[in-house]
Amino acid sequence: MKQRLSILGSTGSIGVQTLDIVRENPDIFEVNSLVAGNNWEQLARQAIEFDVDCVVIANFDKYELLKQALADYPIKVYAGSDAIEQVVQSSQVDVVVNALVGYAGLHPTVAAIKAGKKIALANKETLVVGGDLVMRMAAEHNVPILPIDSEHSAIFQCLVGEQSPVRRLILTCSGGALRDVPMSELKNVTPEQALRHPQWSMGAKITIDSATLVNKGFEVIEAHWLFGMDAEHISVLIHPQSIVHSMVEFEDGAIKAQLGTPDMHMPISYALMFPYRASRSNERFDFFANPTLTFSEPDLIKYPALDIAYDCMRRGGTASCVMNGSNEVAVAAFLEGKCRFTDITASIEYALQRATFVAQPTLRDYELSNEESRALAAEYLNLK
Repeated sequence: MKQRLSILGSTGSIGVQTLDIVRENPDIFEVNSLVAGNNWEQLARQAIEFDVDCVVIANFDKYELLKQALADYPIKVYAGSDAIEQVVQSSQVDVVVNALVGYAGLHPTVAAIKAGKKIALANKETLVVGGDLVMRMAAEHNVPILPIDSEHSAIFQCLVGEQSPVRRLILTCSGGALRDVPMSELKNVTPEQALRHPQWSMGAKITIDSATLVNKGFEVIEAHWLFGMDAEHISVLIHPQSIVHSMVEFEDGAIKAQLGTPDMHMPISYALMFPYRASRSNERFDFFANPTLTFSEPDLIKYPALDIAYDCMRRGGTASCVMNGSNEVAVAAFLEGKCRFTDITASIEYALQRATFVAQPTLRDYELSNEESRALAAEYLNLK
């Protein structure tokens, strides 16, 4: 029986590559629903190709354009966040691939958990913002959450079959587009510079997060929730080649690593097919083309966001939610040329110093914290 997928963020990098996996495995997967934020034209093309039951465009302003584009097809068209939550709960969906960007991914994940759906998670903000609540709900509903992020997929693969205690999780980090830019020059970095990632092809927001190391900080928090490890047992190493995707160190000193090319098709297919692996005959790793693998410690003076993320993880409560909300506002402002690159981390610090802290938040507390943190970042950046 085919797995029926609902793909959230289908027009983004992860969504597009997920559809590649579906094309390669038509006997295993079919697509029930697709969700996108603004790109109604690509969403319409995807919907037609995969003969989906329904589509959702998050931006209401694009609804009529999308509806007209699909007028000749028996595809239901919806708009808005409420519709996203409804489609993931459909009885015609087995697996929800959450590749939405940012805080927007939290509520659909919660809705999918309540409906008992298997979740393939690329939206790390779900766990950054509400990891405690989400993981408790997943356990209560017996819902598997399988990671798509390459680092967490690597750790997951290294842990499969192991029965012994883990000493340390080691997340690798490319260093982003600005790893060779001196700290003194960061305040003058342009969006174009920060978007030139040397290894990975990703969306704009995550590419900027990679340049600030906010993304790696978020991945540390995500690893904490996925694998139950505390801050003192999660390390980060700069690994410019992005070949070793992450490692696990065991109590006997053994270290297992998962290696491969910087390509998201493998972790996506692993999450969807676990415990099996996809057959990708063209995927071959060339050791001779990658003769040198190097590692170094991250510069926490140049990248203060990494330490901030560790602090948020230790504090718990709404701290990480505040970090995420303020970061989303600051990254958007930077991409629009409304602030400097260094203002991103400064905005996060400003919000964390002033935001209301709730130690044991409900979903409503997360909503309020998200709103407050965004307002504080806008206040710091003097955004109208």
